[in-house]
Parts: sequence; C-alpha cells; structure tokens
Amino acid sequence: MTTQYDRTTYQGGAAPTPSGPAPDLPQQQSPQAPAPAGGEPKQPFVRRLWRGRPEDPRWARPAFLGLLVATAALYFYNLGANGYSNSFYSAAVQAGTKSWKAMFFGSLDAGNAITVDKPSAFLWPMEIAARIFGLNTWTILGPEVLMGVGTVAVVYASVRRRFSPAAGLIAGAVLALTPVAALMFRFNNPDAMLALLMALACYFVVRGLEDGRTKWLVWCGVAIGFAFLGKTLQAFLILPSLAIVYAVCAPVSLKKRFGQLAAGTLALIVSGGWWVAIVELWPASSRPYIGGSQNNSFLELTFGYNGLGRINGDETGSVGGGGGAGGTGQWGETGWDRMFNSEIGSQISWLLPAALILLAGGLVATRKLKRTSVTRGSFLVWGGSLLITLLVFSYMAGIFHQYYTIALAPYIAAVIGMGAGSLWERRSEMWASLTLAAAIVAGAVWGYVLLNRTPDYLPWLRWLVLIGGLAAALGVIFVAKLGRQLALAAVGLGIVASLAGPTAYTLSTVDSAHTGSIPTAGPAGASMMGGRGGPGGGGGARGGFGGGGMPGQQNGNGNTQGQNQQGGGGFPGGGTGGMPGQQNGNGTTGDGGGMGGGGGVGGLLNGATVSSEAKKLLTTDADKYTWSAAAIGAQNAASYQLATGDAVMAIGGFNGTDPSPTLAQFEKYVADGKVHYFISSGTGGGMGGSSTGTSSQITSWVEKNFKKVTVGTATFYDLTQKTSS
Repeated sequence: MTTQYDRTTYQGGAAPTPSGPAPDLPQQQSPQAPAPAGGEPKQPFVRRLWRGRPEDPRWARPAFLGLLVATAALYFYNLGANGYSNSFYSAAVQAGTKSWKAMFFGSLDAGNAITVDKPSAFLWPMEIAARIFGLNTWTILGPEVLMGVGTVAVVYASVRRRFSPAAGLIAGAVLALTPVAALMFRFNNPDAMLALLMALACYFVVRGLEDGRTKWLVWCGVAIGFAFLGKTLQAFLILPSLAIVYAVCAPVSLKKRFGQLAAGTLALIVSGGWWVAIVELWPASSRPYIGGSQNNSFLELTFGYNGLGRINGDETGSVGGGGGAGGTGQWGETGWDRMFNSEIGSQISWLLPAALILLAGGLVATRKLKRTSVTRGSFLVWGGSLLITLLVFSYMAGIFHQYYTIALAPYIAAVIGMGAGSLWERRSEMWASLTLAAAIVAGAVWGYVLLNRTPDYLPWLRWLVLIGGLAAALGVIFVAKLGRQLALAAVGLGIVASLAGPTAYTLSTVDSAHTGSIPTAGPAGASMMGGRGGPGGGGGARGGFGGGGMPGQQNGNGNTQGQNQQGGGGFPGGGTGGMPGQQNGNGTTGDGGGMGGGGGVGGLLNGATVSSEAKKLLTTDADKYTWSAAAIGAQNAASYQLATGDAVMAIGGFNGTDPSPTLAQFEKYVADGKVHYFISSGTGGGMGGSSTGTSSQITSWVEKNFKKVTVGTATFYDLTQKTSS
C-alpha cells in the first residue's frame, strides 16, 4: 500500500475512511470540511473536554478520560500504607515546611546543616502541598500520583497526534500498568518528576516536527532544564537523540533548525541554571552544606557523585560502583542484557522485546515517507530516547537501583502504542501482520519467563499468558482473512496476554507497603540484588549484596529484609548485626555490630524505629536548640526528625561520609548550645568505617566527653552534660 499520507483518521469509530489516511500535517490541518467564514462557534469547555476532536470516534475521549481516572484510582489505592516512603526525602519535605531557606536549597533539616544529594526542585510540589494541607502521606505522595497520571496523559497525547485513539490508549495503559511505574509514581524519590518532564520533552519535539515553530523547542528546553533540577545529569540522556531528530526532520530550513536548537539550549540553560548559579554564588558560610559532595560544591556533586561517577563507577564519597562491562559489582551486572536479568527484568522489561520489534516495524513502515514525516519522526523521538537510555542503563558501572528504570517506561509505552497502531493499519500486508504477531509472541514468551522466576506466585498465570499470546499471534498472522469481529478478538487477546503479567505485578505493588531507600515492584522475591544466578544469586565482587538482600532493603511485599541472610554479601567488611536504632527484618531495633568494620552507617538504607521514650527525650526543651539531636547518616537522622518534628542534624549526609560538619564545626555548635543530643550509631564512622573521617572523629569526641543516656536499646549522649574527665 503506497500513499502520500501518514496517519489514519477514523470517522465515527468504524473503519478508515474511503479517502484513506490523513496527511502528514499538523493535527489542526487535518482534511476536514472548511469552517464557515465566521468561524465555528466555540463549544463549552466541558463539552470539548468530553468530546475531544471532531474527527475522533465518539468513544475516544470518554475512553481516554476513563484511562486517567482508572490510573489515578490504581495509584491512590492503599497509598497510606507507604507512610513516609523514603524518610530521607520526607524529612527534607518536613524541613521545607518550616523554613523557606530549607525549601529552596533542599535541606534535610530546618536548621539547614546539609542538603539532600539532589537539587531541590522535585521536593517543591510535595513541600507546597504539605505547607497547605499539613505533612502526611497524602501530601507527600499525592503529588507523585498526579505526576503519574500526567505522564500517562502526555504519552497518550503524543501518540494520538499521529495514530489512532486506540494506539494512544494502548500506550497509556502500558505505561500505567508497568510495575516500576506503579512503584515510583507512589514514592517520593525524584524519578516521578523526571519521567513526567522527559515525556513532556519528547511531546514538545513531536509538536515541533509538526509545524516547525520555535516555541516547542523552547518548551522542550524548559522541561529538560527543570528535569535537571530534579535529578541532575540523567535529564540529559535523551538530549542527543532529540537534537539529532529535530535537526534532520524538522519542516524548516537547515539554518532555522540550528537556530531553534540554539534557542532550546538557551532555554535549558536558563531553566536549569538559575538555581545552580544562586547556590554556587551564595556564600557557603550562610547556606547548608551540599550533601553528596566532598568540597561543598553543587557542580562537584553534579559531575561527580551524581554524574560521570554513575557511568564509570568512580564515585568519591559513595558506596562503590558495579563491575565493568559484563562484570558484577555491588549494583549488579553490567552488559547488554542487564535490563532482562533477575535484578531488573520484572521491574521494566515485560514489553521491552515487543517494543524493540515494533520500533523496527514502525521504521520499516515509514521508510518511504518524506524527510519531514511526523509519523516517522515520532518513532525516532520516542524510539531514540528508548535506545539511548537503555544503552546507558545497561553499561553504567556506578550506583544503579532497579527503580531507575522508570525512565524507560514512557518510551516503551509510546513505542508499543505507535508500533501496534501503525502495523494494524497495514495488517493486509503479510510482513506487517507477521511483525505484529512476532511482537505478541515476544511479549507472551518473555512474560512467561519473568513469571516463571517466581514460580509460587500465581503459577497458573504464566501458562495463560503463554498460550493466550501464541493463540493471538496465530490469529493476527491471518487477520486479513478473518472477519472484523474475529480480527479484533485476536488483537484483544494479544493485548490481554501481553499485559497480564505486568498487571499482576502492578497490583501486587500497589497492594503492599514500600519504604526505605531501595524499593522494588512486584511480589516478594521478584527482584533481588545478585548475580546471574537468579533470585538469591551470590554477591558480586567487592562485597556485593547477596540473595539475602541489602540490610534494611524491602522485599516486593514491603517488608524489610533481614541482615545479610545466609552469608549474603553485605558492605565491604560488613558484619551482620543491625545498627543501633536500625530496623532488622523483624521490625525490631538493632543493637550494634554494624557494617563497614569500623563503624555503623546510621541506618543507611532504612531509618530507625523511634520509641515513645526516645521521642519524649528529644522533644523535651527542643525549642531551645537549633537541632534537637545529631546522628550519623541521613536516614537515621530523618527517622528521629519525622518522629519528633524537630530538626536533627545528619552528620556526614546520606552515607555518613560527607565531611560535614567538621569536628571543629561540631565542637562550636555544641559550645554555642545549638545541639542537645548525639544519637549513637555504634562505633561511629560512615560508609566504609573509616576511623579518620569526620563522622568517626565526632563520634569519638562525643563518647569521650559527654554523658551517655540509654533509652531502651538506643544510646544517646547529652551534649549539655560533660563527663568528669
């Protein structure tokens, strides 16, 4: 089938119109009857919202709105079970509700001792909600849910611009039912905002490919700039892909294309750089220390710990990276198959093989279209973003968590929707029906493999997925010879079979609690750190985390795992005992031992359980002090801060390894009466147990000079009462 057009326009929801697909023009230029000289009367907003475009079938807009409502209901369901989720960031939200300065800089505490290890923009929606409605689970996580619904809407809107409403609905449903998306759009890490803004960036480029207007490149730059203020350099991963696609495919002159790209770059620099400039120019003595850096510099944090260090594994002040290409390390194996292994696969890869097949099919289907084809440009925008992010995630040797893969979810969803819609329109051609069938088979077979990794979880489901997918693929191959009803039934069966596995894992995710620093989606045991041996595989090099999981890490069911079960890896030189105040797998409080040989990490991955006696101790006369207490490591400090509502200083930042405050600075804080208690975390020190770090020095000084106070199993030092020595 050869045509000068790119997109099918449906009239009344039946079949393609006799005139064929619509031209490859901006949506507003679709070949409709000319409007009356006086223009069409403007419909009320509610009617326009409900009815959508004039060329849409009557069911399209209600179905889209229903998708958004269903996504919101799914993500809001059982949201309260997540509590404060990552208490590290929730404590920063709490600080932002008490101090505008803390809100601007992203301070972990209202006393502005140290910031979180990211820019602060991703905290602002939560802090605004908490300032208005009070600090609770719903004000912290509610904005994240709304970002998830917004991302589904953006993906639908982008796909719908050049494909059928059904293609947009498929894309939106795939995104909403991706397990890691259901996890992170209900969690308070920066990734929800990142996913939304990256989807918006792709949408704006698609709009720019339609009409060549500069404003879309400017808006794209703004979206990526603010994404940088959420999660630094990860926002730049898709920049090369977007820039190349626009430079090649935009419907304007080459000179104008480069001028527009320059305008978009300027918008990116301004929208992402204003905050950076203020932080760097602000006197260090009157702002909080930049958490995660070793020299109190946001630029160092950006290009080191949160930047190039994530790629090559050389992260000063961090906990070490992974292996090289094809190797193993603390954060799992690197290599081309990383997204499919036992650590990552069940989070994101359910439809990744199908997406790659459909991307190839879509590019083949549009190969003869003109350079400025928006349909092909859409495949290049979303597919290019998918491929470049996939490549970086597969080989980055630094810190890598399973939940990072939410960044792939919008790209996979859009490619699935566009590819399925494009090949369905060409279903009368054997190559198209075979490609569509291959994508269904890939989704079903890989779904079976992933479900088989947790054989005790719904054991019947994997067989239904496999058999249903194969049957649907067979029907799709002969779809041209089937009647309309049977053809639609075959496609419907293929969609159900492909989505059954991720849907089940998504439902398990929303039905369980998720807290701590490293949440994972799906049922218990679905995603475990370790080697290629599958769940429970042995720890990798440099003391990688074994099958027992990282101390304090959650299972998929939201429970906290035990400490290095059965000899699992642990941290370098790590022991097996819990930290004082750190939760063990049974929910009790550890009594020392710690990790890192030389000292505890202060609840690196999950915070403390604060008893009522400890809360009473810290809140007594707390208003007389800038910080009611100080603790090694941010998670430990955050737990006490959230429990008491009073500022708690996190010595050493998240890992306990940042040189803030120095011993001299802490001595001065104590001498000035700004800190009341020191919360013991064992033998001091941060990650790695260095006896020369500032955390260890402060701990030793406190233990030698101040009175010990024991409350239950937790130990405090009263910094207002010196010992006789």
